[in-house]
Formats: sequence, C-alpha cells, structure tokens
Amino acid sequence: MVSITPVSAQAAQPEQHAAFFPAAGKRQLTEEETAALIRQRNTNADISWQNILVPQEADAFDASLIWDCEFSGRIILGRLTRTVLKYHDLELCAGLYHSYIADVVTGDDVCIRNVLYLVNYALGSRVILFNIQEMSCTRHAKFGEGILKDGEPESNRIWIGVGNENNARAVLPFETMLAADAFIWSRRRDDKELLDAFVNMTEAGRSKQNNTIGSIGDDTVIKNTILLKDVKVGSCAYIKGASKLKNITVCSSPEEPSQIGEGVELVNGIMGYASKAFYQAIAVRFVIGRNCQLKYGARLLNSVLGDNSTVSCCELLNNLIFPFHEQHHNTSFLIAATILGQSNIAAGATIGSNHNSRSPDGEIYAGRGFWPGLCSDFKHNSRFASFTLVSKGSYQNELNIGYPFSLVSIDSTEQAVHIIPAYWFLYNMFAIARNNAKFRARDKRAVKDVYIETNPLAPDTVQEIMHALNRIIVLTARYLKNTDPLYAGIRYDISQKAKDFLHQHPDADIELFDPQCQKRFGARILKAPQGYREYRRVAKYFAVSALLEYCTERGLPVLSGGTLAHIREIPLYTEWENAGGQVIPSALIEDLYSMIKNGEIRTWNDVHAFYAACQENYVKYKTRYALSILETLYAKPIAQFSAAIYRDICSDVAAVSAYMYESAVESRKKDYTDYFRTITFRSKEEMTAVLGTLDTNEFLCQLKKDTEEFSSRLPVFFAELLHD
Repeated sequence: MVSITPVSAQAAQPEQHAAFFPAAGKRQLTEEETAALIRQRNTNADISWQNILVPQEADAFDASLIWDCEFSGRIILGRLTRTVLKYHDLELCAGLYHSYIADVVTGDDVCIRNVLYLVNYALGSRVILFNIQEMSCTRHAKFGEGILKDGEPESNRIWIGVGNENNARAVLPFETMLAADAFIWSRRRDDKELLDAFVNMTEAGRSKQNNTIGSIGDDTVIKNTILLKDVKVGSCAYIKGASKLKNITVCSSPEEPSQIGEGVELVNGIMGYASKAFYQAIAVRFVIGRNCQLKYGARLLNSVLGDNSTVSCCELLNNLIFPFHEQHHNTSFLIAATILGQSNIAAGATIGSNHNSRSPDGEIYAGRGFWPGLCSDFKHNSRFASFTLVSKGSYQNELNIGYPFSLVSIDSTEQAVHIIPAYWFLYNMFAIARNNAKFRARDKRAVKDVYIETNPLAPDTVQEIMHALNRIIVLTARYLKNTDPLYAGIRYDISQKAKDFLHQHPDADIELFDPQCQKRFGARILKAPQGYREYRRVAKYFAVSALLEYCTERGLPVLSGGTLAHIREIPLYTEWENAGGQVIPSALIEDLYSMIKNGEIRTWNDVHAFYAACQENYVKYKTRYALSILETLYAKPIAQFSAAIYRDICSDVAAVSAYMYESAVESRKKDYTDYFRTITFRSKEEMTAVLGTLDTNEFLCQLKKDTEEFSSRLPVFFAELLHD
C-alpha cells in the first residue's frame, strides 16, 4: 500500500540529513530567481522555496537553466552557468530540465535532464544524468558492502558464497576487496575466532547511521537507464542503457574509468576500477576486480572475479576466481570452484554440473593455468595442479591431478585416465615461453594494488614440480618391484634405485600407475622418465633465474661463494600459497591469521599492507627457495657443490633457454609451412598480409633477444664456480 506523507513533514525531513548538505558559501534564492523558476514551470514542495541553496558568487547561478522540474527536500546547487557538456556524440547544456529532484546536492555545471525520479544523491561536477526513470538512494544503503545499519537484522547482510554452493565458504564484500582477501577468508572455515575477526574488519570504519546518501563522481555520464537504486559511482564512469543497478559500488577514476552498457543488471556487489559490463550481462552478489570485462549475456552469481579477467556468454556460480581468467561461449559453466587464475574455460565445458551427493556441496580446486578442453565435464570433488591441460571428454570420476604442466586425457579402451607429466615442456614450450609476456601485456591496471605473479615458473608451481618428481620416484620404485626380477625380492626402500633408473633411462618406454589421480580407476602415467627429466631441468632453470634476478637487483654480475652463503642466511620457506595471484610463503599466511586473531591487524588496509610487505621480500624468499631446490636435486648442501655440478646446471639451463626459443619458433613456423594452415589463403602474399612474418613477430623478436642475453650471461654469472 502506498503511504501518504504531508508536505509539511517532507519539508522538515531533510534537516535529519543535514550533514550531507553543506550550506557554507551558499545562499537562498532571490525573489527574482524564485519568480523566474515559477514562470519556467518549476514547482516545489516547499512553497517558500527556501529549501534551495545556490552559490553566493556573482554570476554563478543562472535561473534560466532550470525548467519543468519538481523539487522536494533540501537542494544544494553548485555553479550553474550556460555551459555545454559533451561526451562522445552527446551534447547537452548544463541545467535542470523535466525532472523530479529531492534531497540532492550537486557540483558545478551539471546537467539533469529527463530524470523522472532523483532522490537523495550527491553529484560531482560536470555530471550528466539524461533519460533516467528512477535514481534513488535509501537512508540505509550499503552500496554492495556486507555491512549492517542500526536496527537491521543479521539476515539483511549480503554474503557471497564463493567456492561452494551451500555458502560454506561465504565472504562479505567490501569496496577494496582483493581476490587474496576472499581467498584467505574462504579457506579457514573451522576457525570461528578468525571468521568473526573478518566480519569485524569488514565493518570497521563504516557508519551504522541510517543517513546514507548516494554519490556520483565528477565527469560521470549516466543516460538512457531504467533504475539506479543505492548506487555509488566514482568519477569518469560511463553508464548507458543499463536495466537495473541496485546496491552496488562502481569504482571509477580518470585513470581507470569504468563502463556499464545496454541491458546490464548489477545487484549487490562491487565493480572494480577500469572494468566494463556490456550487452545484457548480469551479476548478483559479486566482486569484480580491476580491468575486468563482463559481456554478451554473461551471468556472474555469488562470485569473486580477479583482476584482468574476461567473461562472456556463459554462467559462473559460486566461484572464487583469481586474475587473468578467460571464459567465453554460450555453453561454458563454472560452478562451485576456486580457480587460481591464468585460466581458460573452453566452449562446452560444464564444470559444476556433476555432483555426487544429495547436496550441492562439491567443489573444484584448480591451480593457475587450468585449461579444460572443449565440452569437458568433471565430477566434484576434483583438484588440479597448476597448468593442467585437460583433453576433451566426460570425466565420470573424481580427479586429483598432482602433476603440474601435464596433459590429462581419456582412453576409450579403459577407465583409467592417462596423464603425461611435464607435457607443456615436452610438446608446448611455446605456450610457456609466451605466457609471462602475454599476461603482462594484458595487465592494463593503472594502479597495481597487488602484485600478480605471471611467470609460469614460480615458487607455487615449482613446489608442485618437486612433489611430482617425488611421486614419479615412488611410482617407479613400485614399477621396478613389480616388473623387474632384480628388484622383486627387495623389501627395503628402493627410492635411490628408482632415481638411478630414471637418470640412466631418460627415454624408457614405461607406464606407471597412480591410484591417487582418479577415484576407483586411477591413472596411467605416460612418458614418466621424460617428464622426470623435464621437471628437473625446468626446476634448475627456475633456480638459476631466481639467482640471476636476486644478483641483478643488487648489482652483482657474478655469483660467488660469499653470495651463496649470504643467501643461505635468508629464512627458508618451502611451502607457498597463490593468494589471489600473489605468491606468498604459507608460513606467512599463517602469521597473518595469527595477527588478525590477536588484534595486531585490525583492518583490511592492514591486511593489504601485509601483502605489500610480503612482496617487498618476495625476491629474497624466492631465491632462498631456489637454492634449496638445487640442494634437493643434487642431494647435497650448496657448499659441497663441485665445479662439475655447476657445469651440469649451466648446461641444463642453457638447453632449456635455447629450447624455449627454438620450440617457440618451430611452433609459429607451422602457420607458414603446414599445408593445411595455408589452404584458406589465395596466395602467399595474402597469407603474409594476414599472418605477418616470423621476422616481424614482436614476441619472437623479444624472446630471441632475451634468450641470447640470458645464455651469454650464464658463463659470466657462474665464472667463479665453474672451476675447481
């Protein structure tokens, strides 16, 4: 039922909200100005017209720029002069025209035209509001944050159920939320004290008073939009043709303007800086990071989407997704998953449709670089190591793929899945070489408020490589016991024998069986010796790259024994977490939890400062870990390394570096030499016009330069260690 409020009560109501309507430097209308407004068919709930304040400066208010408007409540206007505002092809004169305006404060030279209902908003300068049906803000608005106002029940709080459809990992959205924040909140669900602290941190500094006013930043344009309710928009945003924007914050700035387009519906969430939502996209209960795109009918529900991600034509439900996520096409689904970024969900992939319990409580957890093939589907619960490439197929049982950079496939003749460890290094080194440059180029954030690790070889992935190496050794030992009479009767651990076999037979054609990779039927591990060799080589490459980076930062062209001894004094962290794209030692994450619980860290700004402090020490910690990798691979302390070991390291690392470039060239060369790659072109000249040439490929030219520089530095870098 519609209630009726007397006009006298309306006039008194704004006084309760006066803090948001500053009167300094303002004056009331003159009799001449009031008369002019009445002649121009304006009306006012306050018959005295004293509720409207304008600038005191001479010639700062032109009453002739207000026509056919209905006013109510307190109105505070900035400078209003005969100025033309232009945005793209839209040109409008500053002023207020054909609108209902109540409890509004404006900046200078705004244009409000054909806004049928504008209530309780503060507008910046040079704002254009054009053709809007309703734009209002309630006194208890939260702008998408998971907070409560005075007198509200807990049931009013907005949660985002990331990673699990039963909301068992739910987090509260807030304006500065990073993917890392959602990650650390979603993982420790058995620690009530910690979870309560997260809620308190989200509420910290937020007013509980029911006196909120909506805000629109300077130079923002909103046109042809149906509904905006409880919306806060930053400066320089562009909103056109949106259907429904409710209880959201749109972060935007001159350096990182955001855009919302036709048919978009955004409800209960936060849209990050420089992000875009177009063409009937829908998001409900969400946080979208910086420089993201949501378009072409995409549905993002109960999810956190990391920076630099693009989602179109598909559905995402109850997900926590780290930066650099790509998902397109009409039949792609991603449900109840935590995806650690740099991922690509192919057309037809249905990740989340197959639960195996009576409750939708299953989860998918995938390391960065997750790439399921066309029309793949998976059974919950499943877990994938970093850079797992999954071939097209219907995977009917739960998977636990612990081999990073692997290829997973189905053989129609048996139920065990097939896994090729180190597949990317064996057959797709071009992608590894290109990945780092590709993601760096896609990082369009003007403000990089968090460091995102884009290198495929980093502590988080290398620790998985080390685990995979150990697993291959264990499985090889089983294989030798079961197949070779020389080992059949041995009762003791034959790990060293397995290592010797793998080193001495790097091209052996053997198959291992790993029962942990798939429920019921396990997995066949193909090309295990080759994968073992490649894992070791790239682990060495990572270690040397980290040492080079460390010494370069300190102006040390040569690695000396003294430098190695100094590095060994750095704290060693052997377990790492990908926290929202930033790689942090797991022990430091545990320290963060402790500091939150004991009150040493009280706000999310403090948490973000902690991330920054971790990043300042990242190269040091990474280098110390790199040293431990070499010690593990050679089974002795670095102080006992001989010149022969260093020569072996240089040889392997140089080979990996050269192979990266050569395989990248060979992979790209196929586009010019393979017959079937050429059949769509009328001539070689047309193919060149479309594809360009190898010599002009920007990535390959840069890779060649980097490879030559890296290879030339190695002998100099190890010069003091290559001789006994």
